[in-house]
Amino acid sequence: MRTVYLGTSEFAVRVLRHLADSRHRPVLVVTPPDRPRGRGRRTGSPPVADACSELGLELLQTESINRPDAVDRLCAAAPQVGVVCAFGQLIGEPLLSELPMLNVHPSLLPRWRGAAPIERAIMTGDAETGVTIIRVGAGYDSGPIALQDRVAIAPGEDYGSLATRLAELGAELIVRALDLEAEGELELREQDESLVTYAEKVAPDERRLDPGRTATELERTVRALSPHLGAFVELDRGERLGVRAAVAERAELGAGRLVAGGGALRLGCSEGALRLELVQPAGGRPMAADAYLRGHPEPRLSG
Repeated sequence: MRTVYLGTSEFAVRVLRHLADSRHRPVLVVTPPDRPRGRGRRTGSPPVADACSELGLELLQTESINRPDAVDRLCAAAPQVGVVCAFGQLIGEPLLSELPMLNVHPSLLPRWRGAAPIERAIMTGDAETGVTIIRVGAGYDSGPIALQDRVAIAPGEDYGSLATRLAELGAELIVRALDLEAEGELELREQDESLVTYAEKVAPDERRLDPGRTATELERTVRALSPHLGAFVELDRGERLGVRAAVAERAELGAGRLVAGGGALRLGCSEGALRLELVQPAGGRPMAADAYLRGHPEPRLSG
């Protein structure tokens, strides 16, 4: 089918690469404009824009796909269907009425509608998640389901690993959905509204590892935010020590204690202790906890 693709993130890049190698290669790709990024605030392109250059795909960068000039450019490509994946812009009229669109969403809808479905699935301790292909509608991730497939969340799996697997699954599912759409055989079913849960965007304070919570909860938080956002413990003098990998233990250290010993660094929690395995000092690179302790003073929590 003659396809346009709307996406932004690294997750969307993986799906785009697979789509570009299929018979549904996009005739146009839409992504946001270049923006300042990182600590240096240097202007950088969205990952999808970089992939387009490599793949030789026509690219439109716009602040809003609903702007008249953006709509005109998209319609000029004469698409039969749009594919949306981790795009980050709400699609409104007239596109909703003029162009059928399919969304690649990394959750088992109606569970985890919203901005952070992979993170929330890990944080909550879900045993499984998956990818759902839905028809885009006016509601937020509320359109009817076309295809859905499940994957188990492996013990100890972090966001990076799970997102990669879900992107690969999403890429396969969207090509299958487009094949069915081209043959007039794509069937839709409505979502069960009684089962809806929402995956709110991860708030800045959620990255802080609060020792008033259990070690199991904090371990899930570390995994859910690694490697893209990163969790941290708040040290004295306002410093932050990033935590990229950690394991919950049954040891009881007392909530709020950060204990170094035997090359290990442990955070006492309301229940159990969190052994910090991979940490990242401010302005530095991730390193094993024992290497950090050899080169830095013993850290102390704030307060």
